[in-house]
Amino acid sequence: MAEKKTGRGILYAVTGSVFWGASGTVAQALFANSQISPLWLVGVRLLLAGLLLLAWYGLASKQSLFSIWKNQRSATFLLLFAFLGMLPSQLSYFMAIHYGNAPTATVLQFLGPIFIILYLTVRSHALPRRLDLISVIVALVGTFLLVTSGNLTRLSLAPLALFWGLAAGLSQASYTLLPKELLANFDGRLVVGWAMTLGSIPFFPILFSHSLKSISLVGGGQITFIVIFGTMLAYLFYINSLQDLQPATTGMLSSFEPLTATFLAVAFLGTSFTAIQVLGGLFVLSTIFLQSIPTKAA
Repeated sequence: MAEKKTGRGILYAVTGSVFWGASGTVAQALFANSQISPLWLVGVRLLLAGLLLLAWYGLASKQSLFSIWKNQRSATFLLLFAFLGMLPSQLSYFMAIHYGNAPTATVLQFLGPIFIILYLTVRSHALPRRLDLISVIVALVGTFLLVTSGNLTRLSLAPLALFWGLAAGLSQASYTLLPKELLANFDGRLVVGWAMTLGSIPFFPILFSHSLKSISLVGGGQITFIVIFGTMLAYLFYINSLQDLQPATTGMLSSFEPLTATFLAVAFLGTSFTAIQVLGGLFVLSTIFLQSIPTKAA
């Protein structure tokens, strides 16, 4: 039975990561072939996926959709998660794709654990573990190779792509840290559904000023894929994998996200990378495996 659950967890984790990676590549294609802005796409993604998650929770649970608002502390944390975690993580990721490409944006997003290490080090007023220091150094070297191709005199990424990519990593850290207490007390669908819906509110002026007539049939299909598969189902599979696997295992399997984004971008969009950039990306991704090493082994 345990082996069956582990196999199921691995399937969920890999499927969710593949959906996330594919949605980044689909977004890159959408930006290249239409006049759709990243701001509009982020707003649509948050609003529709949020409402779908809330509807799913409402149909599957006997609890009220508004139960999370009945406690002042949980309501405060939900607002913080929505506007300091969910919104910036979604916005920065798609802006990084818009100014760069999906693989690079996805890899830079994986700097999130490094920012978490730095935050916890400052908060605890204690030196990080030796393994954490190694992870930080490896991530910095990898980022340097990724954005410069090893050449100190030039950037291989546009400055805005680098800025938004680093912001994606930073917001990934806040996205991970902020909802911890909420997820311990409420269903994940309720927490994320409300956070996405709230996070879409600042985009309302953009959402309702965009003419849907300008979106082609292909573009509509790409948007649907991003909302359904790249957001709602990817989240569903990720949450389900945590029920069967240790977080460290899920973290390692999430490396399928940048691998998927890179493969699809190279195969279908003609995105190119130098060997040095590939090496840099592998350095960043290797921090996932370093962080999965047990503390005693560090």
